[in-house]
Amino acid sequence: MNRAHARNSLGKILVNELFRALESVRCDERIRVVVLKSEVKGVFCAGADLKERAQMNDVEVGHFVHRLRSLTDEIAALPMPTIAAIEGYALGGGLELALACDLRIAASSAVMGLIETTRGLLPGAGGTQRLPRCIGIGLAKELIFTGRQIDGQEALSIGLVNHTVLQNDGGDAAYQKALILAKEILPRAPIAVKMSKLAINRGIEVDIASGMAIEGMCYTQVCYLKFLNHSHTFLKYCNSLTVYVWLILTQAFENSLKFLRARLYCRQDTRSHFSALLCTD
Repeated sequence: MNRAHARNSLGKILVNELFRALESVRCDERIRVVVLKSEVKGVFCAGADLKERAQMNDVEVGHFVHRLRSLTDEIAALPMPTIAAIEGYALGGGLELALACDLRIAASSAVMGLIETTRGLLPGAGGTQRLPRCIGIGLAKELIFTGRQIDGQEALSIGLVNHTVLQNDGGDAAYQKALILAKEILPRAPIAVKMSKLAINRGIEVDIASGMAIEGMCYTQVCYLKFLNHSHTFLKYCNSLTVYVWLILTQAFENSLKFLRARLYCRQDTRSHFSALLCTD
């Protein structure tokens, strides 16, 4: 994200750009891990653009909030793992973006909070649902009711982030840690990782018995896709072998024709038996 003049606040243009980026990522099978970061130093995302919202009527506000909710849903629905690298402020909708990611890395300079209640609002882009699932109902209620802001170390202690790192001189310590984590995921089988994510995300929403059934279906899917991949490799080998044998047979046939033509030529040459032995193609 790079909207420096507005501290990456979520306005219509930035939201549209994020939707386009997500569509591109979703359709690219080469992408194994997605890292969501800010190019603006000292801030991840300051939340919704309140100046822009002030120019909207009630209908437009409702439509925009629904679009923000859809944006976080789209991030959460990406098939590959997602990591939020939080260097600075992640407030309101900014924290909701991070909550939609699978993993979160915070620098020591990070400041996080769902501050909507301090402005007469409530989290409207998934915060009331994803925060309790992340840190528990009691702590989520406390943070949302008070609108409190917490630093990276406290976020780690309550389970809001996976790792907290000391900020570096370049201001990108969380991003560097996210890259290390991404590189640890990259060598793993992509289908297995995607199905693991699906099993966790779907299973956490249901009872344990249903969750086990979902895990079983995902496991079966991985085995099936693995079988298809091995079958495809075998067929490619068979096709290559067929082509190789065909080339050998074709070459043998051409050599036979050359030999027959040479024999016919030799029979027509009646000059001498010695001359016939010297016949070539």
